[in-house]
Amino acid sequence: MSLRPNIKHLTRIRSLPHHHHRAPPPPRQDPYTLLKEDPIQVISELWVRTFSSPSNKPITNLTGFLSKLDLWVLAYQRTVAHVTGSFPARNAIHSPTLSHLLSLRNAVVQGHFNWNMKTQIFIRSPNERPITQFTSKRKIQSILSSNTPPFQDRVVQEVLLMILEPVFEPKFSSKSHAFRPGRNAHTVIRTIRSNFAGYLWFIKGDLSGILDNIGANVVMGCVEKGVRDRKVLSLIKSALGGPERNRVQRGEDCEKKVKRKVKKRNSTRKRILNENEPKPDPYWLRIFFDFAPEEAAKVPNYGNCGILSPMFANLCLNELDHMMEERIVAFFRPCRFDSIWKDSVNDGCHNPSWPEFVPASGREKTRKMDYIRFGGHFLIGIRGPREDAVEIRKDIIEFCDGKYGLRLDNTKVEIEHISRGIQFLDHIICRRVIRPTLRYTATGGKIFSERGVGTLLSVTASLQQCIRQFRQLKFVKGDRDPEPLPCTPMLYSGQAHTNSQMNKFLETMADWYRYADNRKKIVGFCAYVVRSSLAKLYAARYRLKSRAKVYKIASRDLSGPLRESSNNAAPEYSDLLRMGLVDAIEGVQFSHTSSIPSCDYTPFPRNWVPNHERVLREYIRLQDPKFFCELHRSIKRRGLSLPQDEISDIVWDYKTLGVRSYMSNSEKETKNASEEVMLPL
Repeated sequence: MSLRPNIKHLTRIRSLPHHHHRAPPPPRQDPYTLLKEDPIQVISELWVRTFSSPSNKPITNLTGFLSKLDLWVLAYQRTVAHVTGSFPARNAIHSPTLSHLLSLRNAVVQGHFNWNMKTQIFIRSPNERPITQFTSKRKIQSILSSNTPPFQDRVVQEVLLMILEPVFEPKFSSKSHAFRPGRNAHTVIRTIRSNFAGYLWFIKGDLSGILDNIGANVVMGCVEKGVRDRKVLSLIKSALGGPERNRVQRGEDCEKKVKRKVKKRNSTRKRILNENEPKPDPYWLRIFFDFAPEEAAKVPNYGNCGILSPMFANLCLNELDHMMEERIVAFFRPCRFDSIWKDSVNDGCHNPSWPEFVPASGREKTRKMDYIRFGGHFLIGIRGPREDAVEIRKDIIEFCDGKYGLRLDNTKVEIEHISRGIQFLDHIICRRVIRPTLRYTATGGKIFSERGVGTLLSVTASLQQCIRQFRQLKFVKGDRDPEPLPCTPMLYSGQAHTNSQMNKFLETMADWYRYADNRKKIVGFCAYVVRSSLAKLYAARYRLKSRAKVYKIASRDLSGPLRESSNNAAPEYSDLLRMGLVDAIEGVQFSHTSSIPSCDYTPFPRNWVPNHERVLREYIRLQDPKFFCELHRSIKRRGLSLPQDEISDIVWDYKTLGVRSYMSNSEKETKNASEEVMLPL
């Protein structure tokens, strides 16, 4: 057989039509054509929509928000600000970055996105370099086994947080104050000061064990009660379980290797950052984070959820909050012989300007209870016998056992009397008996004064806890009479930089203890420790041998310039400061007790809500046509004028009478009054 027929046969096969060809790739989208809306406006409309709808109704269509590229750009900006410390402008984002964001959005919407996938990177951090050269097997293995999640995971978490936070915020209880916008530890302390006066027994609970060991099915069950969108639920379900939990186990196995690396790093004096490595937090901020109380030191983390985990923790404990709200209403038993809480469970305090004072009552007292929670820790105040506190603790343990599948020990739910002092958020809640002079105005206008007896709720900062934290940071040694130690981490910093860092720390500590009764005492102790520690550091650095010589040269607040005694040829500090070669040295703050601010006793409303919630409620009410018509009628009925009417009158007077002949309402009233006075004359 010749070769020519075979060649003809092959050419005939090649010329046949190929039915199983690949589909042509879809046309590439231009990301600039998809940026049509303001992301802040989109999120605001979602907040208004969720607060307007009933809290029991789940939200169904969230995929539309997940598909908006404007939200992804805002999420990218927030993530870059978290990584680099600077918020990039929207018009400064380059076109390749927008294309990468678009591909990430398409992967999430189409269901092709996988959490913690370090081999399939859609978008990188600005500090990361793209891998263009050959990478060794060891480096690839170190990248895959690292505990740092990819940058794109944080972007997806930011998008989900912007979408889910407005959905769950209206459903949360007002008794929860952690990991929520507008609420923090200060609102907890102010609520305790205004609402927990008069309680005798306190239940202090620790639910951190539940938050650490709660199952993914329980979390998904709580999420499904508020969200019915399949794509969002599948994305959350894949984030709750999977590679993150395995990575935690690998971290436990490699604990010894990490310890060895830490020892080697500690042995070096200075650490040089890499080219694209972000700068660490400043020293004063790291010190303040170490002062975080036990209730706020631990942040929950579920799988690959990251920044979504605190919201999911609040969502799981939200049912406990609503159960306690129902129990508060059922527990209330008013007594007409009592001095407070005579009408209802939500009535105002007997004295809003002095809510900490409770006048003495007879043997019969109102049975009342209040509850507040910060993260995985809660506090319950009870006005009644101890048997009621024991029964409430039993109900809480049974509820947690049935709902979360974890049984709490009695040591995690302790009952304490207020006379012993209850520590919560590093503040001690106690009471003392006082006999103030009470003045009140009778019906005839006469002012009467009488000697009263009552108890005063005291919220003070824990000095022992503050000493313990300073001792852990190696600022002091000893317990009863702590001796300051030199601040060695600032050994290589200049005097101006060191003083400014410590001033920021002292300002932050003064703000943290803002609502403590002993604010002057606790902030003065912190200033003494910092000032003495810096004086010892400067004595060692400039070879001055003692703190007394440092105070003699630099004064009490360490604002005077210091230099080594052997270096006499150095130029004067004033000359260097005038030439701009050195920074001005700030004195250490709070060197005198008179400069320390006092406790802030501003009254806190009993039924307080954050400003953004109050604005949302008012906006929703104004959008209702019935309410707006009633408001307009009431204004007309009272003879008041709307701002729009006044502006229209001003414009009409300007057009008809002119600028010079126009008179305001106050000028018209004064003119009419003068004419009435002149009439009798």
